[in-house]
Amino acid sequence: MSKAAKLALLSGFLGWMFDSMDLNLFTLVLVPTIKELTGAATPSAIASAGGIVVGLKIFGWGLGGVIFGVVADRIGRSRTLVLTILIYSVFTALCGFVQNFWQLAVLQTLAGIGIGGEWAAGAALIAETWPERTRVKAMQIMQMAYAIGFFLAAGVNIFLGPFGWRVVLMAGIVPAVATLFIRAFVPEPERWIAARVTTKGESAVATFTAIFTRDHIRNTIVGVTIAFAMTVGSWAALTLLPAWISQLLGPSTPAIATWTISWSFILMNFGAVAGYGVLILFADRIGRRLSYFIFCTGSLISIVYTFRDGTTLPQLQIMLPVLGFFILGGFGNFAAYLPELFPTRIRATGQGFCYNMSRLLTSPGPLIVGSLVGTFGGSIPRASSMVGLTLLLGMVAIWFGPETAGKPLRD
Repeated sequence: MSKAAKLALLSGFLGWMFDSMDLNLFTLVLVPTIKELTGAATPSAIASAGGIVVGLKIFGWGLGGVIFGVVADRIGRSRTLVLTILIYSVFTALCGFVQNFWQLAVLQTLAGIGIGGEWAAGAALIAETWPERTRVKAMQIMQMAYAIGFFLAAGVNIFLGPFGWRVVLMAGIVPAVATLFIRAFVPEPERWIAARVTTKGESAVATFTAIFTRDHIRNTIVGVTIAFAMTVGSWAALTLLPAWISQLLGPSTPAIATWTISWSFILMNFGAVAGYGVLILFADRIGRRLSYFIFCTGSLISIVYTFRDGTTLPQLQIMLPVLGFFILGGFGNFAAYLPELFPTRIRATGQGFCYNMSRLLTSPGPLIVGSLVGTFGGSIPRASSMVGLTLLLGMVAIWFGPETAGKPLRD
């Protein structure tokens, strides 16, 4: 491993870890935040109001991923990584000062733009810096940072939650420190520098539209579809999980609710780490398509089994590591597969579009799920199980994409 490869992995790992932390800080404090800013009291009202904020945040995530994918192909992976981390850390921290619901919604949307843009830049940086024989393992290690970010978010909520949700969100400024390291020490990949020489006069529009040409359109459609399916299926469970835990917990003190929700997310992420570990060992052996299919199948089965009326809090917590293994661990497939679908000159654009266009398409999802809770008489489990069926779409679509395992990254 070269020094550049080590620095690329470290910077991508830190960016994605803090990305996850800032993303999930709001998820953990969604219930008390929405209660204070809107006065909502019932599970249906909290889910609906929270769904608006989460939906707008996902929209920002998708928009940022598409925009900064193009930016990363034009100004470089390292530079784009710095910009996106600054965006999501600053706007997450500012959420701690909001005075009303719509201020929160706007700032969360702006934070989402940075969150979405970071992955496209970081994944391209690592993919183009590491040698072929260890590239996929490095990508999975980077993806594992998402679970570590969950742990950090839960830890922040446990220690700072007693001081109020505002203090928890203010902690989102911490990732900004990582940009100083990235800007000073992390170089641009040589592969990108070489590719950029040949496309220097190309416009941003030409860079973006290249993923829709005859050579790449099929991969683009497959990439968007499989990301869409897993995003909808997983967000149905993850977004509503704090509200369901609060419902199962019943009347309790804020300290007990904070601890229970945080511990539940920690349990889920133990499973996620195991899922990423399995992908590190077997992703190259079983192939990209079969790996994605297995994780989608496991996600669907675990969602339908877990999200049932009558499930108790202890039963839910027993299943959370299994949910984390498949739902969160399954996203590790994108770290390996999407960079392999496109050549270097449009890699960040292509993978950023596929990974994040799904979020633009699914941004109404949390709001729809919130409405479904009301449709099913306040039943969060039934709403989550219904939306989880979207995973079936991904289980079919993946077989229309190419098998890229064992093949070199395209220049």
